[in-house]
Amino acid sequence: MESKVRVRFAPSPTGNLHMGSARTALFNWLFARSKRGAHVLRIEDTDRARSADIYEKAILDDLRWLGLDWDEGPEIGGRFGPYYQSQRQDIYRRVAQKLLDEGKAYYCYCSPEELEEDRNRALAEGRIKKYGGRCLKLTEADEERFKREGRQPVVRFKVPTQKIVINDLINGRVEFDSSVIGDFILLRSDGSANYNLAVVVDDISMGITHVIRGNDHLSNTPRHIFLFQALGHKIPKFAHHSLLLGTDQTKMSKRHGATAVFQYREMGYLPEALVNYLALLSWSPGDDREIFPWQELVKEFSIEGISKSPAIFDIDKLNWLNKQYILRKDPEELTRLTLPFLMEKGMCPDELIEKFDYPLPANLVEKINIAQGYLTTLADAPDELEILLSDSIDFTDEAKEVLRQSSSKLVLEALKKSLDATENIDEEESRQIIKKIGQELKGQNIRGKALYMPIRVALTGKTSGPELSHLIPALGKEKSLIRIRSAIED
Repeated sequence: MESKVRVRFAPSPTGNLHMGSARTALFNWLFARSKRGAHVLRIEDTDRARSADIYEKAILDDLRWLGLDWDEGPEIGGRFGPYYQSQRQDIYRRVAQKLLDEGKAYYCYCSPEELEEDRNRALAEGRIKKYGGRCLKLTEADEERFKREGRQPVVRFKVPTQKIVINDLINGRVEFDSSVIGDFILLRSDGSANYNLAVVVDDISMGITHVIRGNDHLSNTPRHIFLFQALGHKIPKFAHHSLLLGTDQTKMSKRHGATAVFQYREMGYLPEALVNYLALLSWSPGDDREIFPWQELVKEFSIEGISKSPAIFDIDKLNWLNKQYILRKDPEELTRLTLPFLMEKGMCPDELIEKFDYPLPANLVEKINIAQGYLTTLADAPDELEILLSDSIDFTDEAKEVLRQSSSKLVLEALKKSLDATENIDEEESRQIIKKIGQELKGQNIRGKALYMPIRVALTGKTSGPELSHLIPALGKEKSLIRIRSAIED
């Protein structure tokens, strides 16, 4: 019987959660959930100089915001903890000692100068730059001499002579020859574990069955397989996905714009849209569908569906997806989601600032509902609502050009007259008023854009926006008349 699937996401708390790392976390999470397996979160904090609690907290917050929960790890615990590499150093040292005792590892006393000398010589001779084996066969006298000189040794793994074949679940058959891999470090001179040892020991002790990670780790995989073999443990299955690239085909970085998950959160993207988008980068269910709620992603996801092709981050596609998810939101839920952005602009009622679960004013929900179709992100809400809430508006250059047309004055004068004569204005009444104006001005060849655009410009200051039948009732009679008069006089 096949063992239960166990995967892990292992971030380093040396910075905020990168979008590329979030994609790796998502693939692990989807695979675990689709196989009813375990999703393990492990913190690789062996770089104590750069690791920080603030980054760890930010990473956990971002994962929670994305909906990528974990079954074992920080704040939860589990049978295979601790889940922090900084708390597992004794385990790594014991394993390194075992390899030393079995002759599969050895102490290396090479100085940085000697290593640099070997690298330069290899470069000059056209050889591969790898550890040359200076300390592979030290005598006891050699070791004593080095100790007297005060040298602190590292522990190196003795790479066997063999070919490594990886049947990668995404890339297929990948071969490595040990002749290009030098004896690599297991323990640093201060006794702390290097990445290659720590990750293999952790994967073994935590029962990881599948390692899903980026292609940048593919070159480390033969080293890990050597260690699995040396320690007598079953090798997990590997799946190395493509990296996240910018539109210039280089690894996504700050020069491409926002790279961290929290930045997209602050810009008003919805977590479900971001998850949907990241999943579609190199993965497909085999058809043309693009909208995938979490439940459908879990149901449809498979490692086999991940392409080897590069994943190009396209902000326009993300914007489109985010807009689709906003359109599907219940207006009241959407209103609550926009509150932080409205508060930041001072556009939120005081009682809502004090208490978020306060019943939402019906007119605020109504206005969000009107603006809903024009929001690409939640952060667009203040600008869209400003049209509905402000006492005065500014006209864009394009809008001013519309108002300069002689036909626009005729339309606005007719609208002002109709609104003056109307008591209660609802959506149906708005439609009838505009229809009537069109009939009145039909003889002057004012129809279509020449009819609707002056009204829109007068009420919003822009040439695009909400439907007029929604807009006039939302503004109300008095505010609509003030703006129309201002546009006539402009």
